[in-house]
Amino acid sequence: MPRLGLSLAARGDFAPNYGPLDRIIAWLEVLAPAVLLALSPAAAGSLAEMEGQPDVEPRNEDQMDCKSEPAEDEWKSWQRGQARNTLHLVSATAQWILLLACLIYLGIDSLQPSKFQSDKIPWTHIRYTGESIKGVAVNLTAEVGSIQIRNGSIVIPCDGLYLLSLKGNIHFSDLDEEDSLKLTLWKTDKMSSEALWEAAVQDSGTAVHLTTVLYLFIQDNITLCTSSNATIEDLSFSLVLVGPFTCPL
Repeated sequence: MPRLGLSLAARGDFAPNYGPLDRIIAWLEVLAPAVLLALSPAAAGSLAEMEGQPDVEPRNEDQMDCKSEPAEDEWKSWQRGQARNTLHLVSATAQWILLLACLIYLGIDSLQPSKFQSDKIPWTHIRYTGESIKGVAVNLTAEVGSIQIRNGSIVIPCDGLYLLSLKGNIHFSDLDEEDSLKLTLWKTDKMSSEALWEAAVQDSGTAVHLTTVLYLFIQDNITLCTSSNATIEDLSFSLVLVGPFTCPL
């Protein structure tokens, strides 16, 4: 009965003595259906959205999967690239270490034979300042070296090519102006004797110089002579075997 009275009062057909609160409730009862009717399309749309949301979420998940797959592929590709770079670095380091070890081995191996062979390479170095008698071999004496010198003659220990260097100054006083002094390098063997080199000296104090390569044989004797009495000053005479590199001394 009170609800009927409120509805009638709201429509103005019946106006009992109700308070303001009862009137507000009555108006709400009248307006509620209209509000619900006005809101029904929005509610229906919300419901449709809620019903369609499960369809949207799988699509979003598919999109996320599509986005995540390239990222995973890129990450795996980066990891593979890093692994390849590491392998290349390790391989290059190993190659350099191996190359360095080979160079060290070759260096040590080359130094040892050279030290061993240096004692077997025939050579001599002579310094001389003194008188030279006509037709007599200059009394050469080895300063250092392994080649023997006998009575002023250099005795060749084995066949081969020899590098010869000679330089010095020649002084003389008893020659005519038209004559010249001859400084001769002789080679003598068991059968013969021949001149290897000869220099004509016109003026006293003239410097002589010779650098040459000669092929000499074992037991050859090398001597230096002048054609007249003279004084040889600061003579430097060197002879060394250049090939073969070993010789049984």
